[in-house]
Amino acid sequence: MNIYISHLSYGVDDNGLREVFEAYGQVDSAKVITDKFTGKSRGFGFVEMPDDNQANKAIEALNQSEVNGMTINVNVAKPREERPRREFSNRNSGGYGNERRNNRW
Repeated sequence: MNIYISHLSYGVDDNGLREVFEAYGQVDSAKVITDKFTGKSRGFGFVEMPDDNQANKAIEALNQSEVNGMTINVNVAKPREERPRREFSNRNSGGYGNERRNNRW
């Protein structure tokens, strides 16, 4: 089961998150999500536990508990939604593109 954890202290890393959940059973993976530019925690993460019973016990026990001075929220992770792909183009980008060069006086 994939578990979503929010409101994590910025001091919690992957290993710390794993340790919290291992008290309730086997953990396949634990990942604190970080900013791709700064490398700092974004305050949330995901834990995968293979046994649904253990995962549900962990969710029940850890939701609204304190970890590293912060009260965390723990829920079953929702599947990632497909978002439409954003297309970027320089066409019609504000008047300083080809239109200006083509319309000489």
